[in-house]
Amino acid sequence: MDWLAFSHGAALCASLIVTIGAQNAFVLRQGIMRSHVGKIVLLCTVSDFILIAAGVGGASVLVERYPVFVHTMLYVGLAYLAWFGINALRRAVRPGHAAMEVEAPGQPASANANGAPVQSAQRAMPIVLMTLAFTWLNPHVYLDTFLLIGTAGAREAAGGRAAFALGAMAVSAVWFVGLGYGARALAPLFRRAMAWRVLDGAIGSMILLLAVTQLR
Repeated sequence: MDWLAFSHGAALCASLIVTIGAQNAFVLRQGIMRSHVGKIVLLCTVSDFILIAAGVGGASVLVERYPVFVHTMLYVGLAYLAWFGINALRRAVRPGHAAMEVEAPGQPASANANGAPVQSAQRAMPIVLMTLAFTWLNPHVYLDTFLLIGTAGAREAAGGRAAFALGAMAVSAVWFVGLGYGARALAPLFRRAMAWRVLDGAIGSMILLLAVTQLR
Protein backbone atom coordinates (compact mmCIF):
# COMPACT_ATOMS: atom_id res chain seq x y z
CA MET A 1 0.00 0.00 0.00
CA ASP A 2 1.35 3.42 -0.98
CA TRP A 3 0.36 5.30 2.16
CA LEU A 4 1.56 8.63 0.81
CA ALA A 5 -0.79 8.35 -2.16
CA PHE A 6 -3.52 7.13 0.22
CA SER A 7 -3.07 10.26 2.34
CA HIS A 8 -3.17 12.47 -0.77
CA GLY A 9 -6.51 10.97 -1.81
CA ALA A 10 -7.92 11.21 1.70
CA ALA A 11 -6.87 14.84 2.13
CA LEU A 12 -8.27 15.93 -1.22
CA CYS A 13 -11.59 14.17 -0.67
CA ALA A 14 -11.87 15.64 2.84
CA SER A 15 -11.32 19.16 1.49
CA LEU A 16 -14.06 18.72 -1.12
CA ILE A 17 -16.72 16.68 0.64
CA VAL A 18 -17.17 18.84 3.75
CA THR A 19 -18.88 21.56 1.72
CA ILE A 20 -22.59 21.52 2.58
CA GLY A 21 -23.92 21.15 -0.93
CA ALA A 22 -27.27 19.85 -2.09
CA GLN A 23 -26.44 16.19 -1.47
CA ASN A 24 -25.02 16.78 2.00
CA ALA A 25 -27.96 19.00 2.94
CA PHE A 26 -30.35 16.23 1.92
CA VAL A 27 -28.44 13.64 3.97
CA LEU A 28 -28.38 16.00 6.94
CA ARG A 29 -32.12 16.63 6.78
CA GLN A 30 -32.98 12.95 6.52
CA GLY A 31 -30.57 12.17 9.35
CA ILE A 32 -32.32 14.65 11.62
CA MET A 33 -35.66 13.05 10.71
CA ARG A 34 -34.17 9.55 11.21
CA SER A 35 -35.81 8.52 7.97
CA HIS A 36 -34.20 5.75 5.85
CA VAL A 37 -30.73 6.91 6.94
CA GLY A 38 -29.07 3.54 6.28
CA LYS A 39 -30.31 3.40 2.68
CA ILE A 40 -29.25 6.98 2.01
CA VAL A 41 -25.78 6.55 3.50
CA LEU A 42 -25.23 3.32 1.57
CA LEU A 43 -26.35 4.79 -1.76
CA CYS A 44 -24.27 7.95 -1.36
CA THR A 45 -21.19 5.99 -0.34
CA VAL A 46 -21.43 3.38 -3.11
CA SER A 47 -22.09 6.11 -5.69
CA ASP A 48 -19.01 8.01 -4.54
CA PHE A 49 -16.96 4.81 -4.77
CA ILE A 50 -18.07 4.31 -8.38
CA LEU A 51 -17.39 7.92 -9.38
CA ILE A 52 -13.99 8.04 -7.66
CA ALA A 53 -12.92 4.74 -9.22
CA ALA A 54 -14.11 5.87 -12.65
CA GLY A 55 -12.39 9.24 -12.34
CA VAL A 56 -9.06 7.88 -11.15
CA GLY A 57 -9.35 5.15 -13.79
CA GLY A 58 -9.29 7.74 -16.53
CA ALA A 59 -12.97 8.25 -17.34
CA SER A 60 -12.53 12.01 -16.94
CA VAL A 61 -10.65 11.97 -20.25
CA LEU A 62 -13.74 10.55 -21.96
CA VAL A 63 -15.87 13.35 -20.53
CA GLU A 64 -13.58 15.93 -22.12
CA ARG A 65 -14.19 14.30 -25.50
CA TYR A 66 -17.99 14.55 -25.17
CA PRO A 67 -18.73 18.15 -24.08
CA VAL A 68 -22.35 17.93 -25.29
CA PHE A 69 -22.98 15.12 -22.81
CA VAL A 70 -21.38 17.14 -20.02
CA HIS A 71 -23.54 20.20 -20.71
CA THR A 72 -26.69 18.11 -21.00
CA MET A 73 -26.08 16.49 -17.62
CA LEU A 74 -25.23 19.88 -16.15
CA TYR A 75 -28.53 21.49 -17.11
CA VAL A 76 -30.61 18.45 -16.19
CA GLY A 77 -28.95 18.53 -12.78
CA LEU A 78 -29.46 22.28 -12.40
CA ALA A 79 -33.16 21.91 -13.23
CA TYR A 80 -33.53 19.26 -10.54
CA LEU A 81 -31.65 21.35 -7.97
CA ALA A 82 -33.87 24.35 -8.75
CA TRP A 83 -37.00 22.22 -8.32
CA PHE A 84 -35.84 20.89 -4.97
CA GLY A 85 -34.76 24.36 -3.80
CA ILE A 86 -38.15 25.85 -4.60
CA ASN A 87 -39.90 23.02 -2.75
CA ALA A 88 -37.66 23.56 0.28
CA LEU A 89 -38.58 27.25 0.35
CA ARG A 90 -42.25 26.30 0.09
CA ARG A 91 -41.86 24.02 3.12
CA ALA A 92 -40.18 26.86 5.00
CA VAL A 93 -43.19 29.19 4.62
CA ARG A 94 -46.03 26.66 4.73
CA PRO A 95 -47.32 25.86 8.25
CA GLY A 96 -48.26 22.38 9.33
CA HIS A 97 -45.63 20.53 7.33
CA ALA A 98 -45.86 16.77 7.94
CA ALA A 99 -42.22 16.48 8.97
CA MET A 100 -42.18 19.20 11.62
CA GLU A 101 -41.62 16.68 14.41
CA VAL A 102 -38.87 14.17 15.02
CA GLU A 103 -38.99 11.18 17.30
CA ALA A 104 -37.16 11.12 20.59
CA PRO A 105 -34.83 8.20 21.34
CA GLY A 106 -36.76 5.17 22.53
CA GLN A 107 -40.13 6.64 21.61
CA PRO A 108 -42.41 5.81 18.67
CA ALA A 109 -42.45 8.09 15.66
CA SER A 110 -44.32 11.37 16.14
CA ALA A 111 -47.64 11.98 14.49
CA ASN A 112 -48.37 14.72 11.99
CA ALA A 113 -51.41 16.99 11.92
CA ASN A 114 -53.55 14.16 10.56
CA GLY A 115 -52.43 11.72 13.25
CA ALA A 116 -50.23 9.66 10.91
CA PRO A 117 -46.68 8.72 11.99
CA VAL A 118 -43.96 10.86 10.49
CA GLN A 119 -42.00 7.83 9.31
CA SER A 120 -44.95 6.59 7.26
CA ALA A 121 -44.98 9.92 5.40
CA GLN A 122 -41.73 8.94 3.71
CA ARG A 123 -41.80 5.73 1.75
CA ALA A 124 -38.53 4.03 0.97
CA MET A 125 -38.68 4.11 -2.84
CA PRO A 126 -39.19 7.89 -3.25
CA ILE A 127 -36.35 8.53 -0.81
CA VAL A 128 -34.08 6.11 -2.71
CA LEU A 129 -34.91 7.83 -5.99
CA MET A 130 -34.27 11.27 -4.49
CA THR A 131 -30.93 10.10 -3.13
CA LEU A 132 -29.93 8.78 -6.55
CA ALA A 133 -31.05 12.03 -8.17
CA PHE A 134 -29.07 14.17 -5.73
CA THR A 135 -26.02 12.05 -6.52
CA TRP A 136 -26.22 11.37 -10.24
CA LEU A 137 -27.97 14.58 -11.37
CA ASN A 138 -25.84 16.86 -9.22
CA PRO A 139 -23.13 18.63 -11.26
CA HIS A 140 -21.08 19.28 -8.13
CA VAL A 141 -20.76 15.53 -7.50
CA TYR A 142 -19.28 15.04 -10.96
CA LEU A 143 -17.01 18.05 -10.59
CA ASP A 144 -15.66 16.94 -7.21
CA THR A 145 -15.53 13.14 -7.20
CA PHE A 146 -15.27 12.50 -10.93
CA LEU A 147 -13.21 15.29 -12.44
CA LEU A 148 -11.15 16.88 -9.63
CA ILE A 149 -10.33 13.70 -7.73
CA GLY A 150 -9.91 11.80 -11.01
CA THR A 151 -7.51 14.38 -12.41
CA ALA A 152 -5.49 14.50 -9.19
CA GLY A 153 -5.36 10.71 -9.06
CA ALA A 154 -4.09 10.59 -12.63
CA ARG A 155 -1.06 12.62 -11.54
CA GLU A 156 -0.03 9.93 -9.06
CA ALA A 157 2.43 7.25 -10.09
CA ALA A 158 0.76 4.26 -11.71
CA GLY A 159 1.40 2.13 -8.63
CA GLY A 160 -0.15 4.69 -6.28
CA ARG A 161 -3.43 5.41 -8.07
CA ALA A 162 -5.31 2.57 -6.40
CA ALA A 163 -4.12 3.75 -2.97
CA PHE A 164 -5.12 7.31 -3.85
CA ALA A 165 -8.62 6.14 -4.78
CA LEU A 166 -8.90 4.05 -1.60
CA GLY A 167 -7.94 7.05 0.52
CA ALA A 168 -10.64 9.17 -1.09
CA MET A 169 -13.20 6.35 -0.71
CA ALA A 170 -12.37 5.89 2.97
CA VAL A 171 -13.00 9.56 3.73
CA SER A 172 -16.23 9.50 1.72
CA ALA A 173 -17.55 6.51 3.69
CA VAL A 174 -16.65 8.04 7.06
CA TRP A 175 -18.22 11.36 6.08
CA PHE A 176 -21.60 10.01 5.00
CA VAL A 177 -21.89 7.69 7.99
CA GLY A 178 -21.00 10.53 10.34
CA LEU A 179 -23.30 13.02 8.63
CA GLY A 180 -26.29 10.69 8.41
CA TYR A 181 -26.13 9.21 11.89
CA GLY A 182 -24.47 12.14 13.63
CA ALA A 183 -27.33 14.41 12.62
CA ARG A 184 -29.46 12.58 15.20
CA ALA A 185 -27.77 14.62 17.89
CA LEU A 186 -29.62 17.65 16.51
CA ALA A 187 -33.01 15.94 16.81
CA PRO A 188 -34.07 17.66 20.09
CA LEU A 189 -33.58 21.08 18.47
CA PHE A 190 -35.74 20.08 15.51
CA ARG A 191 -38.75 19.12 17.62
CA ARG A 192 -39.87 22.71 17.03
CA ALA A 193 -41.53 23.77 13.78
CA MET A 194 -39.46 26.96 13.57
CA ALA A 195 -36.20 25.01 13.46
CA TRP A 196 -37.47 23.04 10.44
CA ARG A 197 -38.52 26.24 8.72
CA VAL A 198 -35.10 27.78 9.25
CA LEU A 199 -33.37 24.64 7.97
CA ASP A 200 -35.59 24.37 4.89
CA GLY A 201 -35.20 28.07 4.19
CA ALA A 202 -31.41 27.83 4.41
CA ILE A 203 -31.28 24.68 2.26
CA GLY A 204 -33.64 26.10 -0.37
CA SER A 205 -31.75 29.40 -0.62
CA MET A 206 -28.38 27.68 -0.81
CA ILE A 207 -29.46 25.19 -3.49
CA LEU A 208 -31.05 27.90 -5.66
CA LEU A 209 -27.90 29.99 -5.30
CA LEU A 210 -25.78 27.02 -6.40
CA ALA A 211 -28.05 26.42 -9.40
CA VAL A 212 -27.94 30.07 -10.48
CA THR A 213 -24.15 30.37 -10.13
CA GLN A 214 -23.67 27.29 -12.34
CA LEU A 215 -25.64 28.78 -15.25
CA ARG A 216 -23.52 29.70 -18.25
